[in-house]
Amino acid sequence: MNPFRRIYAFFHKNLLTKTMAIGIILALMGTTCLVRLADIQLVNGKSMAQAAAQSRTTSVTLKARRGKILDTNGAILAQSVERYTIIGNPEQAQAFVPTTCTKQTGDNCHQINGKPVGVTGAAAVARLVAPVLGMDATELGAMLSISGQYVVLKKDVTPAVKRKISKLNLGGIVYAELSNERLYSNGSLMGSLLGGVNSDGKGVAGVEQMENRTLTGQDGYQVYQQGNSGVEIPGTMTESKEAVNGSDVTLTIDRDVQWYAEKVLHDSESKYQAAWGIAMVQDVRSGDILALADSDTVEAGSDQAKMGASRAVSETFEPGSIGKVLAMSGMLQLGLHKIDDKFTVPDTVTADGQSYKDAETHGAEHWTLAGILQQSSNVGMILAGDKMTNEQRYDFIRKFGVGQDTGLNLPGESEGVLYPADSWDARTRNTVLFGQGYTVNVMQLTNAVAVIANKGVRKPQRIIKSITDADGHVEEQKPKSEATRVIDESVASQILNAMESVSDYYSNFVKVDGYRIAAKSGTAEVAGTDGRLSSIISDYSAIIPADDPRFVITVVLKDPQGSFGGLTAGPVTAQIGEFLMQKYEVPASAPRTDAIPVTW
Repeated sequence: MNPFRRIYAFFHKNLLTKTMAIGIILALMGTTCLVRLADIQLVNGKSMAQAAAQSRTTSVTLKARRGKILDTNGAILAQSVERYTIIGNPEQAQAFVPTTCTKQTGDNCHQINGKPVGVTGAAAVARLVAPVLGMDATELGAMLSISGQYVVLKKDVTPAVKRKISKLNLGGIVYAELSNERLYSNGSLMGSLLGGVNSDGKGVAGVEQMENRTLTGQDGYQVYQQGNSGVEIPGTMTESKEAVNGSDVTLTIDRDVQWYAEKVLHDSESKYQAAWGIAMVQDVRSGDILALADSDTVEAGSDQAKMGASRAVSETFEPGSIGKVLAMSGMLQLGLHKIDDKFTVPDTVTADGQSYKDAETHGAEHWTLAGILQQSSNVGMILAGDKMTNEQRYDFIRKFGVGQDTGLNLPGESEGVLYPADSWDARTRNTVLFGQGYTVNVMQLTNAVAVIANKGVRKPQRIIKSITDADGHVEEQKPKSEATRVIDESVASQILNAMESVSDYYSNFVKVDGYRIAAKSGTAEVAGTDGRLSSIISDYSAIIPADDPRFVITVVLKDPQGSFGGLTAGPVTAQIGEFLMQKYEVPASAPRTDAIPVTW
């Protein structure tokens, strides 16, 4: 055979073999693909589709908004506003490749000031996002370079910033979660009293803590599938529950009265060089607290506001001679004396082996019981209380609310201290007659004086006026306890009359033109920082107008220059009283014609 023919036959045979081999391989591959396709579509198609859907399914929390805190007239004191937390996905950020902007891409691309991003990965994401968040790109890049799929980039950004983030075409890499920011529009007004919330939005001090359950809403959720951009795929939502916002809390506090009380406290702190001051205003008729102020300057919602209670709530002190109102009311109620009974009062007395003296030296004065209150005589109170047992003294002090929970439930409130009568020593049994040997807070003291203004009845106090739920339903908040009679109306009237004589005594320093005032001053020696009786509490509690009581005002100053409550706390009380008369347009008082004699 021709050599060339043998060579051709060899190659032809081998080519045919190779072709057949390739054909067989292709046939096997085709068969495998068909089998795999049949398996996917006919056998495992449903389960794989479910797995794919599950991988795209996400659950998103719908944040409930915390309720507002408002004053009695509807002025907003605290509210939550729409804010967002910006979240990054580090794993996706590190795999990010920017899309160059062309006519074909339209707006679905990435650029910085019209120029390409220039880098890839976390650095590229950081360059895009940093200007919008006002952050350093290097710092942001480091945050996105960690392992994991979740990192908080920035909290409490505004809706405007959130919209800018959404336009960066970084869905699934950088996105926003709805949150709320707590705002206090009045700065330090009621700062410690309002308190604040922690990073989780939970009230941790003040009214925010006290009403946390009411103010807190219930979060909702949505379950849906999201695409590669992180956006919801239309029609894939399978489950949802709407968020229910928290209820609004309306206080009895009048923002204007609170503001003025805080202002005059700050002024008096400077004028009298006092260590601190407290002021409270209570509506006689309702028991509502219109102002509960102190001189501390604390921004509402600040760390300081979250760490402690308002001084007006937590501070306790001996009431001093204001306590004479309580003891003298008991003497009249028990029938031990009449308000015009006559006493010869020296400036010193010894009782139960203990010596006592009045604040000022004087001779043997001819005072009635009303005069003893007017002149604030400690010696006179001991003489008048001679037949009053320890148990009777204790019972009447307690009936006025001393040593008891006010029912306000304010965080940090102390009940004060009133020891049982059987634990008193020979000195304490007499000092309680003039407001020493027990302690009160300003709420207790103000409500005790309000008993006299309210014809002998002690009404429960209130600082929460109403609750308004997310649907707008308003529920008036009633005190948990009932009003109780402490003394007869006639006794209250006599004490009120005597207190008006006290006010007349201080009229050169404490007055509101056109209005009669019934008041009592107090000055008590208390322990100072050295542990000795080196500090002074000066206080003054006033009922205005005396002829038709509307308000009780109490002011307490620590270590003021001038010491006596009538000369320091008294003028501050009058300032607040004048403001109240003008604000509430209270009619002027009728002239006084029924003064009980104070001397004989």
